[in-house]
Amino acid sequence: MNIPFCLPENISPETFLREYWQKRPLLIRNGLPQIVDLFEPEDIMELALEEEVTARLIQCKNEKWSVKCSPFVEDDLQNLPEQWSVMVQNLEQWSPELGKLWQAFGFIPQWQRDDIMVSCSPLGGTVGKHYDEYDVFLVQGYGQRRWQLGKWCDPNTEFKPNQPIRIFDDMGELVLDEVTNPGDVLYVPSRMAHYGVSESDKGLTFSFGLRYPNATDLLENFCKTIEQQADTINSSEFHIPFRLSPNEQPSALLDPRTVKTFKHHLIDLLQNSEQFDELLTHSVATAVSSRRYELLQTDNEYYPDEVQEVLEAGGWLQQDANVKILYTENPQRLYVNGEWIDELNETEMALLIRIANGDSISWNKLASKVQDQAELELILDTICDWLDSGWIILSEAE
Repeated sequence: MNIPFCLPENISPETFLREYWQKRPLLIRNGLPQIVDLFEPEDIMELALEEEVTARLIQCKNEKWSVKCSPFVEDDLQNLPEQWSVMVQNLEQWSPELGKLWQAFGFIPQWQRDDIMVSCSPLGGTVGKHYDEYDVFLVQGYGQRRWQLGKWCDPNTEFKPNQPIRIFDDMGELVLDEVTNPGDVLYVPSRMAHYGVSESDKGLTFSFGLRYPNATDLLENFCKTIEQQADTINSSEFHIPFRLSPNEQPSALLDPRTVKTFKHHLIDLLQNSEQFDELLTHSVATAVSSRRYELLQTDNEYYPDEVQEVLEAGGWLQQDANVKILYTENPQRLYVNGEWIDELNETEMALLIRIANGDSISWNKLASKVQDQAELELILDTICDWLDSGWIILSEAE
C-alpha cells in the first residue's frame, strides 16, 4: 500500500519546503486519514508496560511536575492525578502499520527521520508550554487536542525553575489556535513555542519527529572516522605547515595568534582536501543514518523459496520503517543504521538504493535485474539476510 503525501492539494512538496519548512506552521485537515483506528488509548497504556518499551509518565499536581521513565509496573499507571500524559517512543518498532505512514512525509529526506512518538492524555492533559529542537508533524490519531502556537524560541529562552521538564508560561503572540481531529496533521517548526491540551476523555497524538545532527554528533563521528581509517590516510596531505617567527611571549604560553594560525590551516584543509571531503562524507553519513534506539531482536528466519513464492504471488519488498538507509556518491557507498555496508555487489547496491528511495520491489522488478538463475539464487539469499536483519519487510499480496 502506497501512502500519498499528507500535503494539501494546493501545496506541492516544493512549495512546502520553500515556504513552510522551518519558517511557519501548517495545519492539514485530514492529511493522514490512514492513522485513524490504528490505536486506541488502551493499546498505548498496555504497550507502555512492556519491558523493552521506552516510555515516560509525566504528571502534574499542584503545579509541580514529575517524570518517571520506563520500565513501568501496573501500579505506576493507576490512581493518576487529573493531569498526566504517557509518552511512548520509537512506536514504529512495535507497529509496522504505523511505520509505513512515514511515506506520508516522504518529501523530507529519510536521514532526518528520528522516530514516531505517541502521547496519551486524559481530558485536559498536557505536557506544558514548550518548544523542541526538532521539526515535528503532530498527527491526531484518537480524540481531539487543542493546539496553540506562539513565539520563536532560542537557547536563551527562560524555563520555569525547579521543574524536571522544560516548560514556560510566555507563549508570546499566538499564530495558531485550533482543535485537531483524528487524521489531522499539524506541522510545527523547530523552536516554535507550542501548547497542546487534550479535549477528549483520552486522546492520542502521534509525533513524527525530524532532526538534524548537531556539531557534537558530527565532530564525534569525524574523530571516530579518523581513528578507524588511520592506516589509509595520506598523512602528508594532513600536514599543517607551521611557520611562525619566535616572539617575546613567555616560553610556556600558547598564544592566541598561534591558535588562530592552526585554525586557519584546518579550515583551508577542510575546504581544499579531497581526502578530507571523503572522510567527512563518511562521518556525516554514519551520523545521520544512526538510530537513537536499538532494533528489537526477532526470531524471524526467511528462506529463498519462501520469499520467491510470496513475490510470485504478487507480494513485494520494501524498506522497514525501523531502519535508516542512505547512500552517497563519489564514491558510492550505502549505509544502514550508522554502518557502512561495504560488501555489496552492483546488483545488490542498485536494489537497496531503489528500496531506500521508496520503491516497492515486485517479482518482475527483481527478475529483470538478474542475468541468470545462478544470480537470482544469490540475490534471494542476500534478500533473506536483509529480511533477517530487519532492513526490509516482505508483504504478501492483499
